[in-house]
Amino acid sequence: MAKWILESDHSSASFAVRHMMVTWVRGIFTKVSGTLVFDPLNVAASAVEVEIAAASLFTGVAKRDQHLKSADFLDTDKYPSITFKSTRVEPVALDHAWVYGDLTIRGVSRPVVLDAHWSGPAFFQDEGTLYTSYGFRGKTMINREDFGMTWNTAMAHGGVMVGRQVYLRVDSEADLVED
Repeated sequence: MAKWILESDHSSASFAVRHMMVTWVRGIFTKVSGTLVFDPLNVAASAVEVEIAAASLFTGVAKRDQHLKSADFLDTDKYPSITFKSTRVEPVALDHAWVYGDLTIRGVSRPVVLDAHWSGPAFFQDEGTLYTSYGFRGKTMINREDFGMTWNTAMAHGGVMVGRQVYLRVDSEADLVED
């Protein structure tokens, strides 16, 4: 089965979470790496491992980024990586699968299911080298408190400062590794 490398210059992870229960705050992790074993004709035999550099978080607001990197949330000094490792893949359609696996944040691992889609292949020649690539997108929703991120502030209207549900998404280009 073919092995693929997540191309770090064309990969990112993002999140969205409610703020004060009235709007969404979005952020991106700019450093994503990983490997994939994938054959579109045998999707069930696929496997994926992703590593996200937690400190690469960027929301566009420096003070918020510092707080999210602190011990109240990601604690990036103590836990520099967020990881996902698949345990099984269930094909759904020609370009769609459920990817079951373990997500680890702050040293806490929990099972999640990624709703995964792909496109490709695409072929590109550069200086005599032919590249074969696929694009992948995986998304899921987690309860951040399940990973030890329990900081919050109650609001007068009964809500909280930061929502518990966090929507996660990884977008990646994967390049074929030549044997």
